[in-house]
Amino acid sequence: MYPEIEGVLDQYVRPLLRAHGGDMEVLELTDDGVLRFRLRGRCAGCPAADLTTEDLIRAEVTQRLPQVRQVELVYEVSEELLQQARAILRDHHL
Repeated sequence: MYPEIEGVLDQYVRPLLRAHGGDMEVLELTDDGVLRFRLRGRCAGCPAADLTTEDLIRAEVTQRLPQVRQVELVYEVSEELLQQARAILRDHHL
């Protein structure tokens, strides 16, 4: 099942995420059809992540792979964003 998921993501989802400096990583597909993933790069922690999940990822994956019943974003802050925040704080306090 994972090769089919990756194929759909590579063809329909990742090109749009990459256009914004982001990507996604599949974490797991549960036995009851829930696909869990995290956003990477600039998409990680983005305020529009919920809309991206709802409008793009969920729509494409569930339409093309009926075995996937739900798509769930696992929230986390990317290391890249943490480093940017640290640099801003460091520069601001000098």
